[in-house]
Order: sequence, then C-alpha cells, then structure tokens
Amino acid sequence: MDQPYRRILHPTDLSEASHTAFLHALKIALSVKGKLTLLHVKREGEEVGWDDFPGVRGTLHRWGLLPEQAPSEAVAELGLAVRKLIAKDTDPVAACLAILDEHPADLIVLATSQHKGRMRWLGREVSGPLTREAGIPALLVPQQTKGFVHESTGDLSLRKVLFPVAAEPRPTAALRSAQTLLEMLGFQGTTTLLHVGDRSTMPNVEPPASNGMQWERRAVEGDVVPTILAQARACDLIVMPTEGQHGFLDALRGSTTEQVLRAAACPVLALPVHQEREER
Repeated sequence: MDQPYRRILHPTDLSEASHTAFLHALKIALSVKGKLTLLHVKREGEEVGWDDFPGVRGTLHRWGLLPEQAPSEAVAELGLAVRKLIAKDTDPVAACLAILDEHPADLIVLATSQHKGRMRWLGREVSGPLTREAGIPALLVPQQTKGFVHESTGDLSLRKVLFPVAAEPRPTAALRSAQTLLEMLGFQGTTTLLHVGDRSTMPNVEPPASNGMQWERRAVEGDVVPTILAQARACDLIVMPTEGQHGFLDALRGSTTEQVLRAAACPVLALPVHQEREER
C-alpha cells in the first residue's frame, strides 16, 4: 500500500458521546492528508441534515488552521478531503459494510461505550459484524476518555504506547502497521512491547527502525488482561495485534483483546494480522 491509512471512515450516531472519536478521525485524516468519510445511519423516522454532522471547519478553526467562516474550499487547501454520507437502514452494521464496499477505507475510527460488560457502538454491540466483516484496522475510542487529541487545539498527547506481544498472533506485521500510523502522526514517544509471562518466553521481536520513536521490552508475570490494563494506566494508546480470517472481532469473543477493549481507559488500535501477511 503506497499511502496507508489515507482513507478514514468514521461512523457516528451524531451524539456528543461520539465527539471524541470524531476528533481522532479528523486529526488522523489531516495528518496523512487523506480522505475522511463521516457516516450516519439514519433510523426510521429520524430527521437528520448535513448541519447535524460534526463541524469540520469549525473544529479546524478552533485548532487555528482555518479563519472563521472559511469556505469549504479552504479544507481542501489543507490537503484534506471530507465526505458526509447519510444511509438509511434498519441495520447500521449492514449499512456501514455497504458503504465500505462502495468507498473502501484503510481505517475505521469509532466511539465505543463499555455497557454492562459489553462494548457497544451506535447503541449496538461492537462485537456485531461491522469490524469483524470489514477486516481492516480500527481505532476504538471509549466514550468516557479524552483520548490523545486535544479538543481545543488539536494537539496530540501521545507519548506512551503499549503493545502487548505474544507468540500468536505473531506481531511483526502489526508492528510495521502501527509504526506507519504513529510516524504519520509525528509520534516521538516510547512504545513498550509487553509480554505477560516470564521473560524467557517473550517472543523474539525486532522492532522496525524509526526516527524519534523509542522501543522498550517489558515482561510482567500475572493474569493477562489485568496485567495489560494495569500496564496501560499511564499510556495514551494500546495497540492489539489480532487475528481472524474475516477481521479481528472474528477471533475475539472471550479473547484477551475483547476483554481489554471492554475495560480500556484509552483508545485501542486493533490491527488484524492475517497469516499470509506474516509469511510474505
């Protein structure tokens, strides 16, 4: 892929709770000079107009990138293309998948809420088919967190990244993918490769060379999920390599990644790792 992560899809229910995820989608699209698609799936009887969508120009003005009342053409001058779509469907997941067929994306950015032990998105469980069937990277932003994009300035608070590693799924491809996105965001912090278990069993992972990014290895014994969550308390992002033929949630029910997503206090970047990608 010549320009990874250039096509960003942000499904939104247009609620205030989804606003933080929108900020992350906009910041990433702006950083990579990419295409941002804002998608709302309209419910039966719902009245929705374009003005109900998150304000792209207003946000960019607040970030000091556009003058007040800037025309829509000014957004393109920043290297950013924005598309707003309204779909009508009784099943929002099916509608999103149809949009992805017509407008492929490299990254999905969406808000999640951790409700009664289950992740939910747009009022439905995230463990539904959307991300499972899409099979592309997903940045999941818990609604109760501020994330790593400052609302008022657009500045990044991204200094510490936690990357749990295990023998399976093999993390090499996910490491490269995560590094690509982090470098596009101008990341200058530390990525910790965390192995839950004895150091002697830690996978032999060689981090890719990177300017400005520091790597450290850490082995901690304990129960897997509580240990990951404890180590993530001081982190701004968790990166989880996941596997599954049809996307990361296909292999997640009851898995480590799903449990981390349920309780994470910071955004989680889930990167599907397919076996054939590792063997190339």
